[in-house]
Amino acid sequence: MDVDKKTIGYELLFRDGPKNSFPDIDADLATLRLLSDHILTTKQDTLGDLTGFINFPYQSLISDVATLFPPENLVIEILEDCPPTSDLLQVVKQLHTDGYTLALDDFIPSKQWLAFLPYIDIIKFDIRTYSIEKAKDFIARFANGKIRFLAEKVETMEEFELAKQVGFDYFQGYFFSKPEVIQKKALEPSMLSVIQLLTEVAKQPMDFNSLEQLISRDVTLSFKLLSYVNSSSLVTNKIQSFRQALVYLGEDRLRKFVSLVALSSNDETKPDYLYTLSIQRAKFCEILASKLPTKPHTSDAFLTGMFSLLDCLLDRPLDQLITEVPVSEDVTQALLEKRGSIAGLLVLYKAIERAEWRKVEAICTKLKLEQDIAFKGYDEATAWTAELINVRQ
Repeated sequence: MDVDKKTIGYELLFRDGPKNSFPDIDADLATLRLLSDHILTTKQDTLGDLTGFINFPYQSLISDVATLFPPENLVIEILEDCPPTSDLLQVVKQLHTDGYTLALDDFIPSKQWLAFLPYIDIIKFDIRTYSIEKAKDFIARFANGKIRFLAEKVETMEEFELAKQVGFDYFQGYFFSKPEVIQKKALEPSMLSVIQLLTEVAKQPMDFNSLEQLISRDVTLSFKLLSYVNSSSLVTNKIQSFRQALVYLGEDRLRKFVSLVALSSNDETKPDYLYTLSIQRAKFCEILASKLPTKPHTSDAFLTGMFSLLDCLLDRPLDQLITEVPVSEDVTQALLEKRGSIAGLLVLYKAIERAEWRKVEAICTKLKLEQDIAFKGYDEATAWTAELINVRQ
């Protein structure tokens, strides 16, 4: 993100499950597979129009692998374990001439890298290994140059603010997934309508009368529903009533529509990633709830995932927000007390996302859930969310 917390891009990291995670795979092979899977085939699904930050090991750089891909929306990260050889310097010079954006990853200042700096666009400091205070002096030396500085592993709002003060331009880390209460923001009627709609579509069976009443009270929802339904090539006669539209969609596609509305009704001051992550968590929890021995309601699991970032999105404590939306005791328990199998699914999702494989194994054992099923559920949730985003775009 930039200083305004606007998402500018994503770092794409290779992961291949707990038994074949990155440390056991050749780094150059990992880069090639990542590029093949995401840049050549599904870049739009993965990144859209944003920038992809991709790690390039030494041999991949020397072999000119990067030049197989256009320089637009691509940042070549030179890994910290690359030796600063004369051969690498020549490659960096040529990439710079060809218009590529170059970054030094997990940078530790040293004389050996000085010759590279005129060709570098971004320097990334891991603030866990090279503190913000240490980086401050280095940033000050190059404050008037073209180099931009990126703080990695920013995990708290305090670190974000301090990094901004010392001159960092970009920020990466998990701080945006945590509650950030700046000021109390009222729950706008349109957002409340969306949340109530999410609650209704999670019920089994759905109450179409309640859904119709909710949609008819909000002009934006009304417009979106009729536009969505009538955009289908299968609709020969225009659908003009809400009830007709709801029946036409059916329960499964209606849930998709409501999730789509939740994504597109966001606050522009918040990162898109938070909305996408909410939807993805919801689908993950819904898919795996039916696989658990305890058999929690899939609708409760969906809502738990959906509301897990509500405090970040609305800048209000979660316990206050939950009182304004009618949810079951299981959802309340999972979100506020972190208890129950649904809460376990939420923790499982986070562990998979962060590639914490030992934690994944421990949670699956506790939930009596096979790891293969958990990973399959994660892949399905990711694909489902990507499909939603494509429809939105």
